[in-house]
Amino acid sequence: MYREKIEELKKWKQSPTRKPLIIRGARQVGKTWLMKEFGKKYYDKCAYINFDDNTRMNKLFEEDFDLDRIIQGLKIESGVNIEAENTLIILDEIQETPKALKALKYFCENAREYHIISAGSLLGVAIHEGTSFPVGKVDFLDLKPLSFFEFLNAIGEKQLLEVLKSNDFDMINVFNTKLKDYLKLYYYVGGMPEAVSSYIEYKDLSQVRVIQKRLLEAYEQDFSKHAPSSIVPRIRQLWNNVPTQLAKENKKFIYGLIKKGARAREYEIALSWLIDCGLVYQINRVNNCKIPLSAYQDFSAFKLYLLDVGLLSAMAGVDSKTLLDGNEVFEEFKGSLTEQYVLCQLKECTNLDIYYWTSDSGMAEIDFITQIGGNNVPIEVKASENLQAKSLKTFVEKYKTKINVRTSMSNYKKEDWLINIPLYSIGNIESITNKNI
Repeated sequence: MYREKIEELKKWKQSPTRKPLIIRGARQVGKTWLMKEFGKKYYDKCAYINFDDNTRMNKLFEEDFDLDRIIQGLKIESGVNIEAENTLIILDEIQETPKALKALKYFCENAREYHIISAGSLLGVAIHEGTSFPVGKVDFLDLKPLSFFEFLNAIGEKQLLEVLKSNDFDMINVFNTKLKDYLKLYYYVGGMPEAVSSYIEYKDLSQVRVIQKRLLEAYEQDFSKHAPSSIVPRIRQLWNNVPTQLAKENKKFIYGLIKKGARAREYEIALSWLIDCGLVYQINRVNNCKIPLSAYQDFSAFKLYLLDVGLLSAMAGVDSKTLLDGNEVFEEFKGSLTEQYVLCQLKECTNLDIYYWTSDSGMAEIDFITQIGGNNVPIEVKASENLQAKSLKTFVEKYKTKINVRTSMSNYKKEDWLINIPLYSIGNIESITNKNI
């Protein structure tokens, strides 16, 4: 399996200003695999230390921050003779030893010659619990589930992926049907590495669903294990309500759907916990189309999405036959699944900040809006080949935006005021739109 974040790790290794690196991401998105794979391919030696339930490491970092003593301890723990010039030091589940997290500051200031990568599934939560965090002394890399591009690569379609990434739409159109079939498959399997690996090995979609259900159960167990007991019920309620919220025509998150009379203030901490864990994305409404979009956020109006489209289809109970073959009853939720997919690709393939827009009357809505190359770009999502874009047209007439995107199952098409990007190409939105600016 290949992860595109390897390229960023290679740049980190060569950087003259390299600092200790923290890889952030939800549980089971492949952080440990990525670190080990990087160490195996690009270093002579790799010293791996897991801090989970490791009392020896707690003691090692308790005494002081004598880096020579710490390196000696890491040598003994990993069984690797650590040498600064050719060894990658991996500190996994570092949040379990807060003083190890603090020690990264001293490695940055006094021993930057060491190549150190750390990771922690609940790092975002741990940081809020009185942990002394090395602000400005570490680099960050965010890891998410496999994108559709990475999924194609993983299932052996490397040449098809090369064509897709080239944006040669004459050639891409030749393989349109094949790409649509793979896209539907990806809606089901998603990008969680264990689910993808299982599909590659066994081609058994029912087994994929078992793995996804197990992951969802593990996340719920994490709520009880790591979150304050007082907010655990609210975290569960929020988490399990996401598919219901996305099934609505108006996908703005409404607390009253969680339980009658629910208020935002009751769920603020629970929501922050899920976001910090990397389990949900909060997409805020903007009430204008000026630059920068961030200045026009309405924090009281937002949509919530899960970290992975496959997990959403699992939570919603969508079976493989319904998804792959189509079903009239499924049409309503198909739009939600497609919107979830597009949001995931924007998050996994770009570093763009994503928002959504609605008119003051609420009669028109743009699914997503972002800024690319100095232009605000509205994005309307269509689950099929129904290409009516009334809300988008209303938006363009109001704000006179230069670049406007509709993404659907139809082929690429450039019109006077609109670019239709096939759903399977949406991860390339930056390169596609930049050619049209």
